[in-house]
Amino acid sequence: MPVSIVIGSQWGDEGKGKVVDLLSPKMDVVARYQGGANAGHTICWENDDGTEEEFVLHLVPSGIFHDGVTCVIGNGVVLDPEAVLEEIEKIESLGVNVEGRLKISHNAHVIMPHHKAIEQAQEQARSDADDNDAIGTTGRGIGPAYTDKFARTGIRVVDLLDRDVLRNKLRRAIEEKNQILKHVHDADVLDVDTIVEKYVAFDQRIDPYVTDTAEYLTDQLAAGQHVLAEGAQGSLLDVDFGSYPYVTSSHPTAGGCCTGLGVPPTSVDRVIGIAKAYCTRVGNGPFPTELDNDAGERLRRVGQEFGATTGRPRRCGWLDLVALRYTSRINGFNELAITKLDVLSGMDELKVCTQYRYDGKVTRRFPSESHTLEKVEPLYETLPGWEEDISSTRHFAELPSTAQDYLAFIADYLDVEISMTSIGPKRGEIISDMRPAAA
Repeated sequence: MPVSIVIGSQWGDEGKGKVVDLLSPKMDVVARYQGGANAGHTICWENDDGTEEEFVLHLVPSGIFHDGVTCVIGNGVVLDPEAVLEEIEKIESLGVNVEGRLKISHNAHVIMPHHKAIEQAQEQARSDADDNDAIGTTGRGIGPAYTDKFARTGIRVVDLLDRDVLRNKLRRAIEEKNQILKHVHDADVLDVDTIVEKYVAFDQRIDPYVTDTAEYLTDQLAAGQHVLAEGAQGSLLDVDFGSYPYVTSSHPTAGGCCTGLGVPPTSVDRVIGIAKAYCTRVGNGPFPTELDNDAGERLRRVGQEFGATTGRPRRCGWLDLVALRYTSRINGFNELAITKLDVLSGMDELKVCTQYRYDGKVTRRFPSESHTLEKVEPLYETLPGWEEDISSTRHFAELPSTAQDYLAFIADYLDVEISMTSIGPKRGEIISDMRPAAA
């Protein structure tokens, strides 16, 4: 019963979509287990006529562009029906068949208009506060939808099937949220009947995709099918293990796969961590190795570090191995994929954070509590860079020796094998032959 999990090991945007896209041809099912439409997985490929194509996926799993692969949106995802239907239309406009290949959990919770309104009002209030403790959310209703889920007041996909059930649940929810919008945030209130009609219409369009995905996955595993599980965001944004409160509202870590899909932990046999050759972060929160200088701006410019969903410029910094060691341990990585190694080409020297100094003590412990993480001083080791353009390289042994040493340094520090290295955004720009040259 093989399940492989692809996990972001930093603050998200590590290149999970590309890795899932590369692994998908060897899989029978690709399943998304958490998050919402706030995440963006960018897929790049070359058509038969030589033209280049790029597509940003937000909810549909990254295996959709491979024939014969079934895609699953699991119960751990919070689903925006409007966003997923729009995404399906865009995918199909490329000539890709989706119906029959996409399955959506009937137990997935639905993002409603009041979730977006509440989140946007809350974030604005935080931004207006004197201490400006805004989290930096995308305003797409992810957090409030998860809040209602765990408060047991949420709307699930299965609730869309019955107009009366939907109306009763929505009326109770929206009456409460309208009080908050009006009296706490001085914002516009929402109309129940308009929303009911809109979401009943969504149900009619989404119904062909809805099924009991936990049962489906159990059957596939029992039949010996290979399942690839993908999360959104990164491990350092996990609600329990990330830099709280500057985190997402779910579990991008390995444990989230089992609860977000309904697969047993005994079925997982491969956990692949994805990490950039440097670090980025979107939104607010502590970032020990952040570079507010020319080097940071160079990483942003050369790496095209702008959010796939929001377009926001990403904060950039040196690779943080203290943080990466932490996420490797909590997820149990048995291999690592390093992305965007090509972005470092042309830099004379590279710094890698190997320890923190806090309160006069040197440590390799990653403190997930934000008030401590904000105060740590990163301690670096300096490694030589390389000038060569490595984007056409396809074998580890062909990389400049300093690039080989950089990767070896990472693998030795983490005691985790690096199984592939991305040296560009396209499908073919990958090194999967990671063997060093024979002595």
